[in-house]
Amino acid sequence: MSEHPPSVRDALRVDPDSSDLAAVDPTAFPVGPTSKSAARDDLTTTGVELDELQERLYAEGVAGGGSRRVLLVLQGMDTSGKGGTIRHVAGLVNPHGLRVHSFSRPTPEELRHDFLWRVRREVPPPGFIGIFDRSHYEDVLVARVDSLVPEDVWRERYALINAFEAELAEEGTTVVKCLLHISPDAQRKRLLARLDDPHKHWKYDPADLDARGKWSRYQEAYADVLRECSSPAAPWYAVPSDRKWYRNWAVGRILLETLRELDPRYPSVSFDPIAEKGRLLHADPLG
Repeated sequence: MSEHPPSVRDALRVDPDSSDLAAVDPTAFPVGPTSKSAARDDLTTTGVELDELQERLYAEGVAGGGSRRVLLVLQGMDTSGKGGTIRHVAGLVNPHGLRVHSFSRPTPEELRHDFLWRVRREVPPPGFIGIFDRSHYEDVLVARVDSLVPEDVWRERYALINAFEAELAEEGTTVVKCLLHISPDAQRKRLLARLDDPHKHWKYDPADLDARGKWSRYQEAYADVLRECSSPAAPWYAVPSDRKWYRNWAVGRILLETLRELDPRYPSVSFDPIAEKGRLLHADPLG
């Protein structure tokens, strides 16, 4: 009998008591495949099971009146691959049961409310998998590094975020948070690739260099986020992301393990399928 494969969530889950990003190697393979081809093959297999589990979750929530849903939060420095991860992982499941939202600079209307107002509006409904490209954590990352609010304000937000995520969990939302961790060298190569390819110029923003110049400050901010906002109900996973194929595989497996644990079930029905089959076979479509 073969051994049960190691848990990707266990391997990549952040320990809030030792959240030192410097100790996380963005080029490493802490668990799973060590080649692009092996990761591609395994991700294909992952997709088959993910698709079935998502259908069950959707049926449970939409037709069965269940309250459960999954929220996948993706954070990371520019070029860490949030969009690529969504394309490769979310593309494995039926888009009918998927909600993806990208959080950019707050609008004037959003700024008139508390920082969680716009986030609450995008929480997926029961039965859905929701994916956040950036999230409420921008308000303790960018807001901190760029001094958009005083320190006492962004520090208070840690507790507000924890309370918000605990509330989500109580309501049936499984929160899965992935930090796509890359190295400065990997970011440099990806920014250069955007400048070298005219078809990717649209993806380049000169402001990315401003954020790159604050790399060490962002790493400190991320380390504090991992320490202050990791909980059993809403854990953080640090995903080595210098290799795109490993990043995609790891996030896909984290999502798969999460859905396996939820084990969603198709709802029971109030009719007799055998009787309905008989009616269908003998019914006159013309009345």
